[in-house]
Amino acid sequence: MTTVYLDSSFDDRGRLERLYGGDIFVHRSSPASVALADFAMELIAEAFAPFAPREAQFHMPVEEWVRRFAPVKPLFIHHERTRKIMEQLVRELGCDLSDTYLDVPRLRGVTSDGYLTAGVGYAHHPHRDTWYSAPMSQINWWLPLHDLVSEASMGFYHPYFSRGILNGSAGFDYYEWNAVGRKDAAQHVASDTRKQPKAEEELDLDDETRYIPERAGVLAFSAAQLHATVPNTSGLARFSIDFRTVSRADVLAGRGAPNVDSRSTGTSLRDFVSVANGTRFSEDEIAPFETRSHHTDGVLMFAPEGS
Repeated sequence: MTTVYLDSSFDDRGRLERLYGGDIFVHRSSPASVALADFAMELIAEAFAPFAPREAQFHMPVEEWVRRFAPVKPLFIHHERTRKIMEQLVRELGCDLSDTYLDVPRLRGVTSDGYLTAGVGYAHHPHRDTWYSAPMSQINWWLPLHDLVSEASMGFYHPYFSRGILNGSAGFDYYEWNAVGRKDAAQHVASDTRKQPKAEEELDLDDETRYIPERAGVLAFSAAQLHATVPNTSGLARFSIDFRTVSRADVLAGRGAPNVDSRSTGTSLRDFVSVANGTRFSEDEIAPFETRSHHTDGVLMFAPEGS
């Protein structure tokens, strides 16, 4: 049974234990989350001017929409303002700063009514982030940049949290994805042919749960949760930000959600940076999570130039 906590009073340790068990946490907006949403929407508005960003798809061909939106993603990631706000946000969320490692925040745009479902506007199929080589201790944080409706949200399939699924994660290599899949995202417009792990059996998706945070509210869930992008039929584009954290103590102790079916190779642990001092995990600390010994044909760490 999944429990949903709204603005809970648990400390970071108590929250992590429940997230690893499949529970969901919803946090109301805070000064930092609002600041982050405002800044992201400023960048998006500049890119789509003179059109309203959520309606821009109705005023231009899809190739033009991609041309405008694609550069905003790395601009947001690398901006000094983003970094400063993110530090404040994880503090406001109650994370233990001495223990929390953070990856870069990612800006997402999901257009309406099938306008763009590939590349920079990819509509994610049902998946676990752990199929993409995420550590089992990873926590995902997601916040919408505007008022959200069910028809433009995410779907969660909680019965599968503890139930394995036949899937293609064994054929996914994180270092190959860094080298090819992410780099080529903007080239995929009509369809998305990038190699991604998907379910290889029929899933019962009728038991779907959708969470609707307020604007700049933050949804937290385990990377092992099966979730998907809901087909956007709202008539407006949906913009959001997501980022990921891990507890250093839990990574080193091997704590996290149960691994019921993830068999990908490589690890994303090198992408995480200490909030307290900017350090990364050492190669010795990463070694237990490596599942292959040679990486000459891939890129070990995500470098967000254009994805």
